[in-house]
Amino acid sequence: MLLTRPTGTPAYEMGPHTRLNAIPWIDLLNPTEEEINLASEKLGFHIPSRAELNEIESSSRHYEREGILYLSGPLVRRYDTGPITRPVGFVVSPTHLVTIRYADYIAFDAIGLQLAEHSADAPPPSPAGLLTDLIDEIINRLADLLENVGHTLDTLSRQIFGSDERKHRAHASHTLRTTLKRLGNTGDLASMIRDSLLSIDRIRLHLSTANKQDLLPTHITNPAEDSSSKLLHNRLEIAGRDITSLNEFNTQINNKVQFLLDATLGFINIEQNDGMKILTVASSIGIMPTLIAGIYGMNFRIMPELNWSFGYPFAIALMLVSIAAPLYWFWRRGWLTRL
Repeated sequence: MLLTRPTGTPAYEMGPHTRLNAIPWIDLLNPTEEEINLASEKLGFHIPSRAELNEIESSSRHYEREGILYLSGPLVRRYDTGPITRPVGFVVSPTHLVTIRYADYIAFDAIGLQLAEHSADAPPPSPAGLLTDLIDEIINRLADLLENVGHTLDTLSRQIFGSDERKHRAHASHTLRTTLKRLGNTGDLASMIRDSLLSIDRIRLHLSTANKQDLLPTHITNPAEDSSSKLLHNRLEIAGRDITSLNEFNTQINNKVQFLLDATLGFINIEQNDGMKILTVASSIGIMPTLIAGIYGMNFRIMPELNWSFGYPFAIALMLVSIAAPLYWFWRRGWLTRL
């Protein structure tokens, strides 16, 4: 889909006869090869394909060609089915910002709505200013994701350490396994957020250090702000500090994920040890009764108890005592309190 986002007007799809002179932002959402070629033909410069955006070399993700700045990187998107990362590309020319994306990120729609509500009397935002707005909004969305990850870990921590009583062993085992899976998914999301922050930070740095004066804005989206390029760089510096603080928080998240993983595995080991205790108790209390039954079942000719009228009750009582004695011993040692 080729979306044109003019100033003061809601976005609409680009057609073959759409004029792009007064449109600062062209947004390509899940574009086909034909749509990329159409946009490139109308704009007069190269638009990278998905294969190009997926390149991992820094020289392929951040470069300048004929006065056009090309920036790209992975960006996380969280769905109900789980988080994913998709490549996102930004092409900054003196007159247009072109975005290429393969997921419906909320940050893009938020800035698009802001651009649609832009006053017609104010000067239109520059491509670099629009990209700076996008960077700020993406950082805000990533911060929200990190906050959700933190709340999820707090909930999991209370589940893991909140109660020492596990009356139903099967339920406890299922709970620990479920917790382990949730921790793994949370760790994956935190890793994706870290990659996205790193990507956005590199985009910010390359935009900030762009040495082409035509790429610097003459005004920012907010008309009340100073329109100098110095303000743009100040905004990008503030964004860099925000990314640094989020990276520090993400490091704490990763440490907590690892701690909770270790704790969950420790509880699983304890549950397994308790299972071995059950087997130990069962095998121990069965040894002596089996031995007694084996002795009195040998049928030797001379066995005093064979002709004793109380021989059978005596053998039964002896077996019961041999069962009760180890049970009492295990109980005194605390082995039976959680079994």
